[in-house]
Amino acid sequence: MKFFITGGAGFIGSNSADYFARQGHDIILFDNMSRVGGPANVEWLCQQHGNRIRLIEGDIRDYEVLSQAIGGADVVLHLASQVAVTTSVQNPREDFEINALGTFNVLEAVRHYCPDAAVLYASTNKVYGGMEAVGIVEKDNRYAYADFPHGVPETTPLDFHSPYGCSKGAGDQYMIDYARIYGLRTLVFRQSCIYGRRQFGVEDQGWVAHFVIATIMNRSISIFGDGKQVRDLLHVSDLIRAYEMGIEKIDDLRGQALNVGGGPDNTLSVWTEFGPLLAELAGREIPIRRGDWRPGDQRVFIADIRKAQEKLDWQPTISPAAGIRNLYEWVSSNPELF
Repeated sequence: MKFFITGGAGFIGSNSADYFARQGHDIILFDNMSRVGGPANVEWLCQQHGNRIRLIEGDIRDYEVLSQAIGGADVVLHLASQVAVTTSVQNPREDFEINALGTFNVLEAVRHYCPDAAVLYASTNKVYGGMEAVGIVEKDNRYAYADFPHGVPETTPLDFHSPYGCSKGAGDQYMIDYARIYGLRTLVFRQSCIYGRRQFGVEDQGWVAHFVIATIMNRSISIFGDGKQVRDLLHVSDLIRAYEMGIEKIDDLRGQALNVGGGPDNTLSVWTEFGPLLAELAGREIPIRRGDWRPGDQRVFIADIRKAQEKLDWQPTISPAAGIRNLYEWVSSNPELF
């Protein structure tokens, strides 16, 4: 099959390209190459897979270039986006143009040039907003839900808090509606905290990799809030297996949204638990700086992944401890990339 991956030079895109190229599929990476690490990821993919990988430099905001490139695709993984809440607050117009207009462009290009393609969209748990009405309990080292023992389900009302939440949420809903109105084979994955190799995390996005990179490279780490915030972590390899199952089951799942995250069995607090884990890997204490809470920062987010488990016959297999150790080893072995 022919895979067309927007944001294909990025963290999830390059890992997805590697996985599906190893299965014998042809991959087109569509990327504007604006992110740190993109050139290194493309070079690595080409070394691994040769002519199975082709890069088209383009921007999803440019409908003409996008529509010329997408024709003939069997699978579209729409991963390109503006990824940081803080950046969206600073520049909401650019955030809207990339995430909302860009996703609309992808859907229109699919509708006109490859209407039978399976289309998977990387949405976000931020579509559920700050969840201020959800009861939170503060414990010694972490926050927890007062209710929701399985995490937050897809039936939770959407609340697009922050420009980023609005733009990604608009794309989320467009994907669902294009299945309903135009019959496209779309599937939305509301992703939690994804981490793993080839993630060039920075302070405002990709915090797991950012903390690992900063520790190894002796750079400063800032903790916003009290560090007890809890997230469910999902290793990128587990995410890509969910993509694979979503593609296989697209006709049964078209027009649906699935939470895809680590779930309640794969959680970690941002610093009170992650800090000691990093200190153990580094063999030293990790100094930090403290900052105020950031807008839209949830005290807890844990995805209820039971629907994905049932519909995809899938579940996470890599624990945060094992996955973070693997990421730490990769960064330590490739300091020249950072």
